[in-house]
Amino acid sequence: MRLPTRHLVEVMGTVVTIDFFGSNSATERDESLCEAERVLREADRTFSTWIADSPVSRLRRGEISLAQAPSDVADVLGECRRLKEISRGWFDPWALPGGVDPTGLVKGWAAQRALHALDRVEATGIIVNAGGDIALRGADDEGNAFRVGITNPVDELNVIAVAEVTSAIATSGESQRGAHLFDSKSGVYRSALASATVVGPDLAVADALATALVVGGDEMMEVIHHLDGYFALSVDRDGDLRATPGFPLVSE
Repeated sequence: MRLPTRHLVEVMGTVVTIDFFGSNSATERDESLCEAERVLREADRTFSTWIADSPVSRLRRGEISLAQAPSDVADVLGECRRLKEISRGWFDPWALPGGVDPTGLVKGWAAQRALHALDRVEATGIIVNAGGDIALRGADDEGNAFRVGITNPVDELNVIAVAEVTSAIATSGESQRGAHLFDSKSGVYRSALASATVVGPDLAVADALATALVVGGDEMMEVIHHLDGYFALSVDRDGDLRATPGFPLVSE
């Protein structure tokens, strides 16, 4: 397998890598890359809670209404409401201190949109990796399905499992988000698991579900088990793994 053509974008507090496999048209690739990068940067400018004058920051302070914000804000918050209901409240951007914060979904949402911006590129496969949350299509230049290593949350230098991924994979946990995540039901920062990984057709949904799973534990595993197209892998603090039926673990 040849090494992919790689493009790096520093945005949203991380480095987004975009890898192209089996792509020969540099002109077409570069034109689409400009659009993908624009999508990522616009998402950061719109949704960042660290940018004081971003629409979401202004919305949180009550300076503008939702109707006055860009349409993407209403779209994302609408998806947040849907996922709050699906997750039985374990994913709840409105429960966070300081006002609504869709951070648990936006990175995946932006990466998925960036992948869509690359639809015109002829390639055997494309991977958009936003700080470990991955949206992809296709296969490598030899036709092999993409395999993604899942970091051991107890020993971050090693991989605890490998998944075969066809669309999207998101991981959340103490190593990704710091010591604790916010539990919307108890109102405190805590996590039930060391790590949670979700695979499925859409990275925004997988991102939100992984965030919910870390704090929701067994209840969220049951939710995802009954959710069409999405599968989960959890790692507890002892390093024990538990997966919903259908999770694409690779046995090596």
